[in-house]
Order: sequence, then structure tokens, then C-alpha cells
Amino acid sequence: MGWLGKMLGGTIGFALGGPIGAIAGVALGHTFDANSRQYYAEGRKRLSYHEQTQMTFFVATFSMLAKLAKADGRVSPEEIQTIEDFMAHELNLSPQSKKFAAEIFETALGSPTPFQDFATQFYQQFQNQPQLLDLMIDVLLRLSIADGTLSESEERLINSAAGIFNFSEKKYKELKSRYAPDFEKHYAILETDNSATDEEIKKQYRKLVKEFHPDKIASKGLPEEFTTFAQDKFREIQEAYNAVKQERGIG
Repeated sequence: MGWLGKMLGGTIGFALGGPIGAIAGVALGHTFDANSRQYYAEGRKRLSYHEQTQMTFFVATFSMLAKLAKADGRVSPEEIQTIEDFMAHELNLSPQSKKFAAEIFETALGSPTPFQDFATQFYQQFQNQPQLLDLMIDVLLRLSIADGTLSESEERLINSAAGIFNFSEKKYKELKSRYAPDFEKHYAILETDNSATDEEIKKQYRKLVKEFHPDKIASKGLPEEFTTFAQDKFREIQEAYNAVKQERGIG
């Protein structure tokens, strides 16, 4: 993660504003050594727009996950383990990146800034990139149901993010049902249902493959770890289509 190395090395500053910038500043402050602080304060060089986009996605993700984990009033050991597993296995974060992600998480836990403020700034940054909005809701849902249940307080926050992202109720239900324990999840991943015709399903599959192709996702400026996560989503779309094709006998 190039931008993080520059930040932690103290050779570059950043100009993120809003609640995401505030969390980033505190988390970085906890990570810097004394010499790095001096360079950071001088702000000799700024992150590029592409690098700031990556940083926004990274900081927003772990800030929103912190607020989500605390939604029921406490952060359980199981939730902490789920976050750690997500960092290690889903994102394959380096030790340096894991440390920074943990600092963001802890800083956001203690911040009075509400979940919705992070979601709003995230939307302002990525409103013209619907794949990244989908990906954020997917991350939140995946972490919330990792313990087998989606609590009312957790879903209330995720639903508020979906509203801020201007998702319709139908769109949110499709995203949520991707994790249903039955065959309907394949249709949900394809953002359709079993009433769709074979041609409609083919058309929807082609649309999603185009939108979530790894090359296209990579061009959006995601941190490389989240690009890997997005590639997993691309494979999920392909697997869902193959499952539906087999069930229906689509040629």
C-alpha cells in the first residue's frame, strides 16, 4: 500500500477533511515516531488524488466498521476476532497496514462522530462510482453477519448507509439477501430474482461482469487489498451465474 508507506515514513502529508480526515489524523499521530511527526507537520508533499481516494476508502471502511461493531453498546471479543480475520484473510493486510487499520478502528470507537457522518463523506467521495458504494455495503453486511446474525441495531446503521447512498429498498434487500442460506442468494448476487427470464439473467450477468471486472475496479483507485476483495466479488458473480445456468439449463 504505497500511500501508507509514505504517510508512516513521514515524507508526505495529506489534506483529507471532514470526519474521515479527523480519524486519519489521530490514527496516524498514534503511529508516527518523533521524527516522522516533524515531517508530517511540515507537510512537504501531498498525497496525489489517486492516493487520497485510496486512503479515504481505507479509513472510511474501518471507521464505519467500528461504529457498526459498537451499535449494540459494546464490542464483543467475537466481533474483534471477525475484524482481525477480515484484515488477515479477506484483505491480506501487511503487519504495517493491520496496525494502522487497528488504530483507525480504535480511534473511531472513541469518536463522538456518528456512523452516518462517515457514510455521508464516503458517498460524497464515491457517489459517481456505484461499484464502490455496493462494495462498502457488502463489507458492512459481511462483517455484521459473521457471527450468524444481523442484529436490529446493526441493520439500522447499514440501512441508513444504504439510504445515504440513495439505494432503493429493493436494491438494499438484494444486497442483503446475497448472504441468504439458500439458492435465492445466487439470484441476489446477480441483482435479479427467479422470475426473470433466461435472457434477462444473461443480460444482467453481462452488465455486472462489465461493471465489476477487476481491471475496471482497479482503475477506480481502491487500495490494493480492497482490489483483491473486489476480485473475489467478481468471482462470486461468475459462480452465481454458473449455478443459475446449471439449475435452469441455460446454454
